[in-house]
Amino acid sequence: MTTGKNILIIGATSAIAEAAARLWAAEHAWLYLIARTPEKLALTAGDLQTRGARVTSAVLDVDDFGRHAEVIDTAFQTLQHVDCVLIAHGNLPDQKLCEDGEAAAWAALRTNAASVVSLLTLIANRMQAQRSGVIAVIGSVAGDRGRKSNYVYGSCKALVATFLDGLAGRMRQFDVRVITIKPGFVDTPMTAKFKKGFLWAQPEAIGAILHDRVASARSGSYYAPRFWWVIMLVIRCLPARILYRLNI
Repeated sequence: MTTGKNILIIGATSAIAEAAARLWAAEHAWLYLIARTPEKLALTAGDLQTRGARVTSAVLDVDDFGRHAEVIDTAFQTLQHVDCVLIAHGNLPDQKLCEDGEAAAWAALRTNAASVVSLLTLIANRMQAQRSGVIAVIGSVAGDRGRKSNYVYGSCKALVATFLDGLAGRMRQFDVRVITIKPGFVDTPMTAKFKKGFLWAQPEAIGAILHDRVASARSGSYYAPRFWWVIMLVIRCLPARILYRLNI
């Protein structure tokens, strides 16, 4: 029996999602976990159960669009009432491969943008019908402005951010909050090859921010940590002639 909230997590084995899920597990939430890899999903589910959560899980490759409706329907039917949906899946495409051929670019867009839009459309209609809850999505500061080092990934995040802005406006009348968490650099398996510096955060810190925003924040976008608001303000205000010369 759960005493906490009912939470659906897509991309449940990602580092930030796991960090947030551990906090919800301590509150005895019912966690419905969706991820691509059965072995990692089973390990995550077992860990969260030992921390106090009731756990249900399902396997989904988000690039399998034909299964989106089936998986989301089953999750909502199982939980009956969903207090929060967290979308946390994604990958970091190789920018050079995306420049060399359209196949890699399309693959990045499919996983990081199109699949999110597809899932959000299904989820939003469900949340609208129940007239309550929170939709939270992990975005990225990379979507604030195109930069030559990662403009394919940044374009995916920009598309999702714009979609979420409009969705937040639509869902307001149904008492459904829509929250975008925009981390900066995070030390996760996805960024294992990057050299780390003082701007890098641990997934536990971002998970805690996400957990707190879901609990009480209004619809909108939130930088994580907050100091990225200042950094990205500077980057957004840079004249193009300067930005194009920077290796960022």
